Amino acid sequence: MIDVLLGLQWGDEGKGKIVDYLARQYDIIARFQGGPNAGHTLYVDGVKVVLRTIPSGVFHDHCLNLIGNGVVIDPVSLQQEIAQLLPLRPDVLSRLFIAHRAHLILPTHRALDAASEAAKGAEKIGSTLKGIGPAYMDKTGRNGLRIGDILSKDFRKKYDKLVQKHIQILRQYGQEIDWQQWEQPFFEACEYLRSLQIVNSEYWLDKHVKAGKRVLAEGAQGSMLDIDYGTYPFVTSSNTIAAGVCNGLGVPPSRIGEVYGITKAYCTRVGSGPFPTELDDEVGEQLRKTGNEFGAVTGRSRRCGWIDLVALRYTVMLSGVTKLIMTKADVLDNFNPIKAATAYLADGHETNELPYDLCDANIVPVYKTFPGWDKPISSCATYDETPQVFRDYCSFVETYLETKIAYISNGTGRDQLLIIS
Repeated sequence: MIDVLLGLQWGDEGKGKIVDYLARQYDIIARFQGGPNAGHTLYVDGVKVVLRTIPSGVFHDHCLNLIGNGVVIDPVSLQQEIAQLLPLRPDVLSRLFIAHRAHLILPTHRALDAASEAAKGAEKIGSTLKGIGPAYMDKTGRNGLRIGDILSKDFRKKYDKLVQKHIQILRQYGQEIDWQQWEQPFFEACEYLRSLQIVNSEYWLDKHVKAGKRVLAEGAQGSMLDIDYGTYPFVTSSNTIAAGVCNGLGVPPSRIGEVYGITKAYCTRVGSGPFPTELDDEVGEQLRKTGNEFGAVTGRSRRCGWIDLVALRYTVMLSGVTKLIMTKADVLDNFNPIKAATAYLADGHETNELPYDLCDANIVPVYKTFPGWDKPISSCATYDETPQVFRDYCSFVETYLETKIAYISNGTGRDQLLIIS
């Protein structure tokens, strides 16, 4: 079976740490979507490591790590990431595999991303400008280049053809972007990638599953950024929910087992887009500072607010979450009271369903208030040691979501995790 781990909010839920912990139980960790815009942060022997493309099982010697076909890859970024890991894990290349069918991010994709975002003006969607959206557009437009293409003797010819198309589009934007400066590093990185283990990942994965190997599919970003079910158009370019695993790794639905869904004990969002529970006040600023809410890859400050149980129940439903994981619960140690949105007033009508379009609807969250806890849960070694008021809060969340909490992260350390079931 293939278990799945994904974020249930707008990303930044702390997936890296959780995958790193769960990896002890698995033989293979496989990324199934997204690109280098998503940073999974781990603390290994006191050293902070941010993984952008490589799966988070890389720090476990027994784990094989697969970058699946649903991922878009920037060769330069991947090479840099490997260089960062080699001093920490010299055997990383022997355990890293890349799907032939994963698409490439070209220098001109980055230029198109920047030009497109600039042209939107006040309607910017908050792109990280790493070329991910344009790469996915070429994928669905049947123009893209894939990892397998770098092995072809005609790779440069295919590259030049696609670049000419991009140049024509850039002219329409009327912006001068010096993408040529990125070409030489791109081709050098492609040459480097040729030396890595590039595989027909769907067959590779099928063989391992049939041999009884345990696989964990690792998602990037968050469910509320899903291209179909997120807060469109302020979304990413891939399917971030459990259904994306089947396309992103080439596996049938019948092979999906447990679905781990990760949520923070509060909410954050980076960039533009609707955020019903956002706190644009001193409480929001306190959440940002206490939770160190700044992007692992971009460094951008995150918008902060109370947990949104309406949105959370929606994403739990979409992916069929079987095990809920709450991260950063310790951030709420110094807050009193604590609130959770249990319904919306949408254009004057109360609902506990997520509206079709959060952008146009007039949304006012309806909150339930909880008392703060008088003992820091960051100091607790077990769930039973946590204050009763905290456990009451967790019980309410479980009842509302109709899903049991399996783990609670109560600190940044690799082993600061309370196991409930």
